[in-house]
Amino acid sequence: MNAASEPGIDDGALVAAALAGRSDAFGTLVERYDRAVYHLCIRTMRDGEEARDCTQEAFFKAYRSLRTFKPGARFSTWIFAIAYHVCCDRLGRRKRYSDAELPDRADPAPGPAHVAERNDEARALYEAIDALPEKYRTIITLYHLQGKQYEEIARVLDLPMGTVKTHLFRAKEQLRKALVTS
Repeated sequence: MNAASEPGIDDGALVAAALAGRSDAFGTLVERYDRAVYHLCIRTMRDGEEARDCTQEAFFKAYRSLRTFKPGARFSTWIFAIAYHVCCDRLGRRKRYSDAELPDRADPAPGPAHVAERNDEARALYEAIDALPEKYRTIITLYHLQGKQYEEIARVLDLPMGTVKTHLFRAKEQLRKALVTS
């Protein structure tokens, strides 16, 4: 095992190692954040194949622009911002197509290990999240599913803190209403 793949190495050291030509260091960053970036992309894109493409494109863009990463910044914030903008770009291109031409959505249902009642509850929650407008869906994903704080969400989405709080409040209200009626 080399030093870059050890779990105790912080992201900043991995970025520095990658900039010094150690591709295994960037590979470790990809391993650390691949799942979280994909989760953000799947919630934003609502399509598994598109989310995989966006995840890959986000890491590719991150690698190409690694020199722009500011020392002391959080890598997670930086990669989430890149992934979010990749998704937004794809969604913008997607709007040119009619609904009939869009690919099928990925099934957001949880795995079979859960009992039937929990499956139904989880499915209802994911469907309610999927039904939210994109700006609310993204904030719910970052806050509740990714565990990001308001400040980090504001940086990732390039929004004022007040807008983040308002969107989160409105998203929760819409979720409450959707789950009460289901």
